[in-house]
Amino acid sequence: MSYSVGQTAGFAGITVRTLHHYDEIGLLVPSERSYAGHRRYSDADLDRLQQILFYRELGFPLDEVAALLDDPDADPRAHLRRQHELLTARIEKLQKMAEAVEHAMEARKMGINLTPEEKFEVFGDKDPEQYAEEAEQRWGGTEAYAESQSRTARYTKDDWKRMQAEVASWGERYDALMAAGEPPTGEQAMDMAEEHRQHICTWFYECSYEIHQGLAEMYVSDERFKAFYDSTRPGLAEHLRDAIQANAARHA
Repeated sequence: MSYSVGQTAGFAGITVRTLHHYDEIGLLVPSERSYAGHRRYSDADLDRLQQILFYRELGFPLDEVAALLDDPDADPRAHLRRQHELLTARIEKLQKMAEAVEHAMEARKMGINLTPEEKFEVFGDKDPEQYAEEAEQRWGGTEAYAESQSRTARYTKDDWKRMQAEVASWGERYDALMAAGEPPTGEQAMDMAEEHRQHICTWFYECSYEIHQGLAEMYVSDERFKAFYDSTRPGLAEHLRDAIQANAARHA
């Protein structure tokens, strides 16, 4: 039995264009061609397509998928074992994310959120939910976002005040550090960058050095974050970014 490109796309729930692309890059070359030159896929081709789509679902880039499937030392049992391990890891991660979301839902159900009056008292004219929708669009599917939502849903007015006091203290000390001419690669600047990372770990989510470096770039590229840091001292956003990069390098 062999199947047309349209039939194969229908079986797999993908587009004909995707199959054409896989053929062009050599990832899935159909075993047969009709007299008219049209692609025809065999059962073995369908098996390979199933493997491709499995690894793609887990986020593997196409070149890595090709390397896995074309490994001469691998056999079908090896692929099954690898898939089982990957699925088990994915299930565990999703379970943790589900638990974090459940905690957040439970906290909200218990009414621990700040009242509008408390929010105004704590944040003044800065609405803490101003960018909530954008944050959910950016990071809503991540474990870090779920963990952050779970933690912040439990915070009281005093918790937010204590957090803000820590931020203000850090900002004053970083301002003084820059005024003293401390370079971002100096020990003091890197220590302040590490304190910044630990603050995120304490109040929001486990912030790895890699994540911290990504945030540092956003502090410079996103005008709102840059304005926030530069309001303490012009150039602070870039200085902090470089300090975060240096701090990550020394912990590598």
